[in-house]
Amino acid sequence: MSVNDESALPWLRPEKQFIRDAVEKDVAVLGVCLGAQLIANSLGARVFRNNQKEIGWYPIEATPGAVDAFRFPEKCTVFHWHGETFDLPEGAVRLARSTACENQAFQIGRNVIGLQFHLETTPKSIHLLLENCAGELVKGSYIQPASAIREASPATYTKINSLMGNVLSYLTGL
Repeated sequence: MSVNDESALPWLRPEKQFIRDAVEKDVAVLGVCLGAQLIANSLGARVFRNNQKEIGWYPIEATPGAVDAFRFPEKCTVFHWHGETFDLPEGAVRLARSTACENQAFQIGRNVIGLQFHLETTPKSIHLLLENCAGELVKGSYIQPASAIREASPATYTKINSLMGNVLSYLTGL
């Protein structure tokens, strides 16, 4: 599915309006993968097919952001499952990039963060993705086989889930 599928998925229109309203009211908004694409598109940015699908455990690198922006570690490995990307919406600051995808994370103001990657990933969610979406694991420069995806250590999940906790704490001011 794509944020561009409004004719086939009419619920996308009110969802995008809901996001615009939340951003306008300074409500904390976190978008993950499709959610980041929805934020970007809701605020006028283009969402389009990326040159490469990115599925598996790949590194991102932090980019210099605004002084008060959320800071990712200089480099860290996170879980990806996406084939589309987006331009940054007006006023957004890029927080992270990867070799396969230039816009991996962005922030708007103090309350809006979009993540193209998945810090919420757990062994169970990986199992379900592989069970239900294995057909997407075709040959590609940035597509790992299921066996490589399953090899992530418990420490890998702990690290990304902790990073998600940091993002949420930043957004909520806790």
